[in-house]
Amino acid sequence: MKTPSVQARLTLWYTLLMAGMGGLLLGFLVLISGTVSTQTAMDQLEATLRRNLSQITQGADGAPQLGEEFAFYDNGVYTLVYSQGEALLAGQVPVSFTAAEPFQNGQNRPVDVAGARYYVMDFWLPNGWESGLWVRGILEAPENPQLLTNLMFIAMVTLPAFLLLAALGGYGIARRAFRPLKEITSTAAAINEAADLSARVAVPPGDHEFSRLAATFNQMFARLEGAFEAEKQFTADASHELRTPVSVIKSACEYAEKYGETPEEQRETLAMIHRQADRMAELIQQLLSITRLDQGTEGLRLEPLDLAALVEGVCAEQPYPRQRLFCQVGGAVWVRGDAGLLRRLLQNLIDNGFKYGTPQGHVWVTLEGKGNTARLQVRDDGIGIPEDQQEKVWQRFYQVDPSRREGGGAGLGLAMVKKIAQLHGGTVTLDSAPGRGSAFTLLLPREKKL
Repeated sequence: MKTPSVQARLTLWYTLLMAGMGGLLLGFLVLISGTVSTQTAMDQLEATLRRNLSQITQGADGAPQLGEEFAFYDNGVYTLVYSQGEALLAGQVPVSFTAAEPFQNGQNRPVDVAGARYYVMDFWLPNGWESGLWVRGILEAPENPQLLTNLMFIAMVTLPAFLLLAALGGYGIARRAFRPLKEITSTAAAINEAADLSARVAVPPGDHEFSRLAATFNQMFARLEGAFEAEKQFTADASHELRTPVSVIKSACEYAEKYGETPEEQRETLAMIHRQADRMAELIQQLLSITRLDQGTEGLRLEPLDLAALVEGVCAEQPYPRQRLFCQVGGAVWVRGDAGLLRRLLQNLIDNGFKYGTPQGHVWVTLEGKGNTARLQVRDDGIGIPEDQQEKVWQRFYQVDPSRREGGGAGLGLAMVKKIAQLHGGTVTLDSAPGRGSAFTLLLPREKKL
């Protein structure tokens, strides 16, 4: 059996709630109608009785006199006049009223007689100090079958229409409220079917549960898209760059198996295989590092640090001769950054200067603080980079002239430099021309010393 949708269940619950409220309202109307009917009858009895009281006067002989407007029966009210000894002097008791009800001055009360209800009210009308009259009013309680019949008829006619409108209104409200959820579901289904992680859910206007849910889904889709693209990029980069060292290793192994080698040739083959394996390990490490930077999975620990001390430390650790690497740093320059990533950035720039510089070339590292900006520059006196290739150097695996390198490289260093600069809210630029070397300049926001 198919489970009803949440929208259908909400509509059903809403309709049942409206039906319950309608039933309670009908019961309340029946209850209040009885109370109103009772109060109306008692008010009618008292008003009629007081009007008749105003028509009773005392004659010259002391006997009571009834005015012309006195009515023994008016609006269903029987008015009776009794003596002080409770003997009936005037008026007629209703035939069905057989109760011996004692007199109570000013009390309007119900009296049940043989299954019928009457409202009775008495007034004592004094005549001197020792005598007087009792005036009693009797009203048969009105039955309300017609009122109840009318109420039930109205309920039978209007309640189904009310429930139908409630169901339609509840369904419309639920459908409108769940529309963003349906869009989220359809978008997710489309992504699943078409594998299109670039699709996004339309965020409803306003700040409510569905808009926040849609925004959260979009963030999740963006992260999935980034992860998927990073995986494709990593796969493409690895397959492209690992092809050469793998081919070299495979060829060396096939040659060694096919031809007999002297011990010296075997040592050379093993050395070549070792070099290619080292290159593959370095390449894989660089690919993993730049992929983690792209994905934000490599922890970024931004904290105040003295960039001058960091630059001096990196320069002091370099294996290059001191007469070829020059470091010029002034006073402390505080920035907010990740020390490990900034070390890697500077190391890549220095290595790049020596790898692509001239034989016995030089590299200059300078740092200065200007206003709110820290300016780190790494300059070399190498062959320079043509203008039409300067934008390409930031691309992965791009190399201007691989044949002029002193050591191995995969062309990932500058791509990593640019990514680290972006993560720190900074920029890195290149100023170069053929024959006069290259200068890479990093600009970072300065941080006030704590």
